[in-house]
Amino acid sequence: MPRSIWKGPFIERSVLKTGKKQHKKTWSRKSVILPQFEGMTFHVHNGKDFVPVLVKEDMIGHKFGEFAQTRKVFTFKKTKKR
Repeated sequence: MPRSIWKGPFIERSVLKTGKKQHKKTWSRKSVILPQFEGMTFHVHNGKDFVPVLVKEDMIGHKFGEFAQTRKVFTFKKTKKR
């Protein structure tokens, strides 16, 4: 179920206090990306380390956590032919 419109988007205070800082570390994956963040780089925590996320126009309205994968992509290992 989506968030009520009367409540507005969720944004953590620490993310709002970015100012003109170009690279900002954040643990808040649930915060919504606002239009004022366009062009900025955020380092979003994925549970192990920080993933750099460059905010583009298409990302506005989405959450930071959508762009920092928490799981490793599985790849099959090649086997030697005999």
